[in-house]
Amino acid sequence: MNLRKYLVLGGVTVFAPVGDSLLSYGMKQVGNISLHNIHSLFFAMTNMWVALGIVFLLGFFASYMTALSWADLTYVLPASSLGYVLLAFIAKFLLHEQVSLTRWLGIALVSAGVGFVTTGPELTRRPPRRHVPGDRAATEHS
Repeated sequence: MNLRKYLVLGGVTVFAPVGDSLLSYGMKQVGNISLHNIHSLFFAMTNMWVALGIVFLLGFFASYMTALSWADLTYVLPASSLGYVLLAFIAKFLLHEQVSLTRWLGIALVSAGVGFVTTGPELTRRPPRRHVPGDRAATEHS
């Protein structure tokens, strides 16, 4: 895998937890909002931390789409779950949330699973479709 692919997967892994953390921090400042009062939703987006969180989550989405353009979902999604480790550290040390031993063990299990997934190929190669008379889908892709 080349440097560009590592950077894209790094973006997927980092942008989501940072964006979620900023969003959480900002929403704690904003307080309760309701979908019944749509103005409260727009007001929440004027909070600097909420807006910055949205920007990071847009970065995650762009990185995620880029990764899915060259790799299987079953490769990208587990790789992106490494963000859970970063999210736990951010929540514990920056947001001062309580992270129980059970959660740390769950995060360790997810990380171990990611290790298994990343040893496989990033993209499944499908054999070319054979032409079957009368099969429009096969002739359209040829």
